[in-house]
Amino acid sequence: MKYNRNFSLLLCGQSLADIGDILYIVSVISTIFALTGSATSASFVPFTITTSMFVSSLLTPLLIGRVNLKWLLAGSQMGKTVLLFILGFLLMGITASNYYFIFLMIGFIAFLDGCANPIRQTLIPHYVKPEQLLKANGIAETVAQIIQAVMWFIGSLFLVVISAQQLVWIVGGLFVFSSVLLSLLENVIHQLTSSKSKVEQIKEGWKTLSKTPVLRKIAWIDIFETIAGTVWIAAILYVFVNDALHVDEQWWGYINGAFFIGLIFGSIYCVKYAAVMEDKLGVFIFVGSSASCIITILFGLNNIPIIALFLSLCVGLFGQLKNIPQQTVIQTSVPKEQLSTVYTSLGAIGSGIFGVGSLMMGILADLAGIRMVFVISGILLAIVSVVVYRNRVLFVRNVKEHKRGM
Repeated sequence: MKYNRNFSLLLCGQSLADIGDILYIVSVISTIFALTGSATSASFVPFTITTSMFVSSLLTPLLIGRVNLKWLLAGSQMGKTVLLFILGFLLMGITASNYYFIFLMIGFIAFLDGCANPIRQTLIPHYVKPEQLLKANGIAETVAQIIQAVMWFIGSLFLVVISAQQLVWIVGGLFVFSSVLLSLLENVIHQLTSSKSKVEQIKEGWKTLSKTPVLRKIAWIDIFETIAGTVWIAAILYVFVNDALHVDEQWWGYINGAFFIGLIFGSIYCVKYAAVMEDKLGVFIFVGSSASCIITILFGLNNIPIIALFLSLCVGLFGQLKNIPQQTVIQTSVPKEQLSTVYTSLGAIGSGIFGVGSLMMGILADLAGIRMVFVISGILLAIVSVVVYRNRVLFVRNVKEHKRGM
């Protein structure tokens, strides 16, 4: 893929933001646990983030109708930077009696993240030629997954040598650089909809989902996949390692790491063989969902730790072989001007369902056993495979013409 200034700025700016997000969450969780000694209090961090992002996904269309996409992305990052520095000052005087202010700040930061994520995905088709789109998605996913795989570990190491507050200041620096890079992006042509009522703007993405056959199917796929994916959250996987594999808790980290390595391998494959995948998007989506279904069930029934590692890697690999082509289908399913509201609607589905799904899987794990939830997850992925197979003719490029490519 030839050098592309806008895509490179977007990738570098977002990568710095992603690194900062992980490091600041690590510092926040560490701070809350140190203040309260409660794992329950610390677990409210991801809950707060998910809830705020869900609300943000519902309200972001109001901003999309009034603000240029490039400045909406850069502005949200600038807002996160300001909030992050405020959080840094708060940590100087935080105690066990007022630590709830931390949740208020991370809620605001997550709200801006919920605004930025769909915009970032929307901007890629604006900055990349149509024939480079799948490869660009693969590169973006590769970088994102490497950051995920590495930074949680590095964040923990940072806390050995520096305080949580000092780590927040480092994140503030990363956020400043990210804001500068994103502000250097070229403006994109985007139809503003300030003449529409607020209700119409909020409903716009949902209308597009319901009227576009392939997006309607992808929305259902996201619902089933999101519920199925909740078996990989820390709370459930930790219990599986102890009760099903009968090994030390460090194996949770190994299995999690193997999953991210699989994601990285899948992303690299998509980048290397993008030309092969372009004409077979539906095939790869079906193969990825079918393989994920089988492997998830095998993972749940397996009791050998080393095999669990391999299966976890395969789940990540085949999941990515499905997700990147699916991302390309979404980006070419409607005109680029409608993508931002489509992504906010899909984001609302994902974040809303994840919270409910996590609770459901936790209850089922207690009632039916830890192995059974992985079987249930596999069954949900089987439903996804059926949906993909029955509608395979829809999973292709539907909008071929792009006005801008670099």
